[in-house]
Amino acid sequence: MTAIITAEEVEQAVHRLEGVAHRTPVMTSRTLNRYTGRNLFLKCENFQRAGAFKFRGAYNTIAQLSSEEKKNGVIAFSSGNHAQAVTVAAHLLGVKATICMPTDAPRVKRTATEEYGATIVSYDRLTEDREQLAQQIAAETGATLIPPYDDPRIIAGQGTAAYELLQDIPNLDAIITPVGGGGLLSGTALAARHQSGTIRIFGAEPAQAADTYRSLQAGRRLAIDPPDTIADGLRNTAPGSLTFPVIQSLVEDIVTVSEAEIRDALRWVFLRLKLVIEPSSAVPIAALINGRLPGEFNRVGIIVSGGNIDPVVLADVMGEERQ
Repeated sequence: MTAIITAEEVEQAVHRLEGVAHRTPVMTSRTLNRYTGRNLFLKCENFQRAGAFKFRGAYNTIAQLSSEEKKNGVIAFSSGNHAQAVTVAAHLLGVKATICMPTDAPRVKRTATEEYGATIVSYDRLTEDREQLAQQIAAETGATLIPPYDDPRIIAGQGTAAYELLQDIPNLDAIITPVGGGGLLSGTALAARHQSGTIRIFGAEPAQAADTYRSLQAGRRLAIDPPDTIADGLRNTAPGSLTFPVIQSLVEDIVTVSEAEIRDALRWVFLRLKLVIEPSSAVPIAALINGRLPGEFNRVGIIVSGGNIDPVVLADVMGEERQ
């Protein structure tokens, strides 16, 4: 099942994104290294277009649509990074974008999506099915549905972040990423294992949203109730049907962290590294700070997935420091 995409497709995505996606910097911190007892390398996708790694997969997918498909536009369902990524990618390629967003989506994310040029279709997350709504609009308009993670083109695009990281920092012992639906983790695993046969891949999840961890333990995809976690980008109820087999085959383990550990890591990164990251990005950093990875891995890469944090959430987390 790992043949869902090939290494060549990741490399094609790298060339497709060249000069379009930002080649985000890799940052280090002697203080963070001292705290964790490792040499850590942060691939800062918080500096990516639209503020997150999601731009890579969205652009790689939309760029490969036929002329007729582009003419009919694209549609996506998301309240966050995927919405903004699809909208920005579509704008760059001259394609109309429609985004299904819940009525209670964070105002900052809805505003950003509108400013990037999307048409917003609102829905009630408690009474309406977002995927069904998007599929209905796609059927009526001929628009192409751009999924958030379960698509080979999405996975290949997301893998380009790890591809760049290993070009810049070779000889890593391990890479760790956050895991929601699994697009970033599976793409990272495929890209990294092609470049290094010995590198080990880990995913990190909130303990309150541990659908991939539980699925990996069970050996099959499991669904959980809608999770309550500050890491809004990781609130999936089940891993993807395409991404999960890749994770089973190539990922060493999934580790989990508590809500308090996520908040502490988010605050620490803001205060000590001077980086604005979103809670999902703080999950793998929390895992390293709290010693969740095996000790034999010294040189570890971290995919910092994005920086689109709600200012209200950031203020709340930072306020805890003053108590």
